[in-house]
Amino acid sequence: MDQKVATFTVEQYCDSATMHLAKRDAMTAIAVSIEGLKCYPENIPLLCVAAKSCIAKRYLSEARLYIDKAMKLQVGSSITHEIHADLLVLEGMPGEAIKSYRQSQRLRPDGDEVQKKIDHARYRMNRLRPKDGTRGARVKFPEEMARAGQLERDGKGAEAEDIYRRILRRDPDHVEAMRHLAAIATKHQKYRDAEVFLQQAVKVAPDYARAWLELSVAQLNDDKLEEAIESARKVVELAPDTAEAHLALGNAQARADWPEQAAESYRTALDIVPDHAGAFSGLGQQLKTIGRQEEAIEVYRQSIKSDPTNAEPYWSLANMKTFRFDDSDLGVMLEMLESQETSDQSAVQLCNALGFAYESRKEYDRAFHYFQKGNSQQRALESYDPVETEAATDRHIEIFTPKFIEAREGKGACDDAPIFIVGLPRSGSTLLEQILASHSEVDGTHELSDLGMVVRSLPQRSPKHRFPDNLPDLAVKVWASLGEAYIGRTQKYRRGAPRFIDKNPNNFIHAGLIRLILPNARIINAKRHPIDSCFGSFKQLFAKGQPFTYDLTEIGEYYVQYQRVMDHWHEVMPGFVLDVQYEDVVNDVEGQVRRILDFCGLPFEAGCVNFHTTQRAVKTASSEQVRQPIYSSSVNLWQRYESHLGELLDILEPLLELDPNLGSSRL
Repeated sequence: MDQKVATFTVEQYCDSATMHLAKRDAMTAIAVSIEGLKCYPENIPLLCVAAKSCIAKRYLSEARLYIDKAMKLQVGSSITHEIHADLLVLEGMPGEAIKSYRQSQRLRPDGDEVQKKIDHARYRMNRLRPKDGTRGARVKFPEEMARAGQLERDGKGAEAEDIYRRILRRDPDHVEAMRHLAAIATKHQKYRDAEVFLQQAVKVAPDYARAWLELSVAQLNDDKLEEAIESARKVVELAPDTAEAHLALGNAQARADWPEQAAESYRTALDIVPDHAGAFSGLGQQLKTIGRQEEAIEVYRQSIKSDPTNAEPYWSLANMKTFRFDDSDLGVMLEMLESQETSDQSAVQLCNALGFAYESRKEYDRAFHYFQKGNSQQRALESYDPVETEAATDRHIEIFTPKFIEAREGKGACDDAPIFIVGLPRSGSTLLEQILASHSEVDGTHELSDLGMVVRSLPQRSPKHRFPDNLPDLAVKVWASLGEAYIGRTQKYRRGAPRFIDKNPNNFIHAGLIRLILPNARIINAKRHPIDSCFGSFKQLFAKGQPFTYDLTEIGEYYVQYQRVMDHWHEVMPGFVLDVQYEDVVNDVEGQVRRILDFCGLPFEAGCVNFHTTQRAVKTASSEQVRQPIYSSSVNLWQRYESHLGELLDILEPLLELDPNLGSSRL
């Protein structure tokens, strides 16, 4: 390695990398370490922090190169032996790791943490490694693997992929190359390709728990829930004493709508590692989902006690909507927000929690300050192009003409089971789902991704010939097969009722497609006052998706496009979509319930009016709100923030003027 002129001192490089690692930003720590090593290639502390950062990201081949070099330079270092042992544990050699930990103890007798690591290594003892010896040796081709790993971090995935494939040609049983190729496939959302690589990996090394774990994740990404659960159970079988195994099973069970079983798996993970942040998060979410609010709060409190620097439990508590922070909570969150050690993502979570905390205290200006601050940071992390949204709306309107629909009418699957609830987030869709799921003939599910999967399965002549441009080319028989594919994919979420709900709000763009592939389905459009709808979404920090919600201008423009396409559906498919206004439900629950049930062809049941007494799992942010009787406190809540919403009001004003029931936004 050519030594370059130093920009910073070695201490500055070490301190910066260590700080980023402490903030759980291992990628930046790696980048800083590598830059420092160009100037100080034999500095042992810098080599050590580079190795630790690589271990944090599970870049084991790269970590091996750094720690091996550090140990050659200084054999008698306690920290190098400790990091070396950390790596050995992950490489599946806990026996060797314990020897290295012992050496570290001899060099630093006061290292109490090392004893804990020794105890942990004893627990693992090949649990995440094959038992048949196929992976007992160190990874083959370490220099090639390290180079490929560096190319991946440099954004040169294609070059890295070439190296991994060359390694596989030389050694078809190279499990680590398979795993890395699976990771690259996953990055490009080629989940089935990832699954193929990982299926081969577990065939070569059937006792390799890490590969089974990654296979479970790949199957989850492809919505193969039963297969993901089975793979996760294999991880538990191979590694029953590791928290990661039970966490993987809990994640798969949670996705499959098995909240009680998932909660049990997360509890088991916490029995093994009592301070596991991921297990706390998963357990709290499942308890919240099944309505055990007080238990969920206690879990989040335990998580905070276990790691006071973790911002996620504060965000999770705020996301319960009905929870209220006390003064001491506010003080801690504000102090964390000012800390230099708080990561960007943690800062976003804290800002969102503080926004809701001040809103509950009716301090609306301060609440908006934190919502705005957090969203500005989150928007920088998102990828969203409003021009693409408008173009997609244009293409749907251009393609789904009355003539296009009429020519394909009646060609879809005849199944009338699905009831789609669409709209924008925070517009009352969870309330409508709870109402319908309270009916004896309807299964509630959650926000399903299956219709999008069906769309992505459509053939296309070229990368530019995508949905909906590929629809005119479809053969007549394909329309029914698409509907049947959707029904088949969603069968796993159902519990035996003749009807079921799919409440993915983003399906509003697919109403025309639904009409053609499932002509007997029902679509309900959950509406709310446009400003309440937009601002409600703006306040919500979503776990994933909805990137348009973090900027008031963008969410206003998105609403305009949503309204454009919904107006189009009403024009070309009159009567196929039922608009339900949230404010109307608040004012007349029974009247709107009867209207909804009549539209769906369902007999009236009083339980739908008393929806808040229904015992069922609810995954969305409104899970606690729909377990209460109807309330009006959220109607026109935007008016409390009007002085901050000028840009949003300007965008929506023309829509409001067209609807006499809404009136002007200017009060």
